[in-house]
Amino acid sequence: MKKFLYIYIILFTAVLSAQIKDSLPNFNEEYFLIKDGDSLMIELNEITLLPKHQFKNREDARYYFWFKRKVFKAYPYAKLASERLDSLNARLSRIESKSKRRKYTKRIQKYVEGEFTDQIKKMTRTEGRILIKLIHRQTGNTAFSNIKELRSGWRAFWYNTTANLFKLSLKKEYQPAINNEDYLIEDVLQRAFMDDKLQSQPSKLNFDFFQIAAKKKGEVNVEEYKKMFAKMKKKKKPKKKQKLQKENK
Repeated sequence: MKKFLYIYIILFTAVLSAQIKDSLPNFNEEYFLIKDGDSLMIELNEITLLPKHQFKNREDARYYFWFKRKVFKAYPYAKLASERLDSLNARLSRIESKSKRRKYTKRIQKYVEGEFTDQIKKMTRTEGRILIKLIHRQTGNTAFSNIKELRSGWRAFWYNTTANLFKLSLKKEYQPAINNEDYLIEDVLQRAFMDDKLQSQPSKLNFDFFQIAAKKKGEVNVEEYKKMFAKMKKKKKPKKKQKLQKENK
């Protein structure tokens, strides 16, 4: 019955538009259609649209979907980290004793480290870099600042030094307005939120992605990853040659 009524409304308005010039309606949160003195209310839900992706070729599309999988893997851990920090800070605000606060903080630290360590070890360098940036997005602080605040500046320094060995930095910030990779991360997230593929968690950073996306006009730049894989292929070639030489001997 509802579907029939909806179709009837569309047909009725289409007939009217063919006969009478439209005047601009005053849209607020609801729209009222008046027929023979009776009013029919239709709720209009707000719809946010992102520009359609503009890929240069199919290869670029494949790189984008490869990158999308990396974001999907890293995001839940950044979201969980934010939730743990929020619950920690909420609990600490209710504990007056400094010694009890220290004990509780250490207990949470061990729990979080145990919860994350095994999973993060399985991540690739790209996934690790995305996670570091997403921690900044979800918590409002860089991974380095979070460690420094929870543990100590000295420990944060050594964590960052270790990360640098893998060409990662815990001080990396999330800047989708000026950094191409961050823009791609946010693009993946926003589209996933709209499609209910990832559970949305608001960023603690202040930026308007829809304005940023409007300027980009759907452009997808994956040149960075093309170069990365090109370098990886070059490194693998000499090893293959060595194996062939050994087999020939």
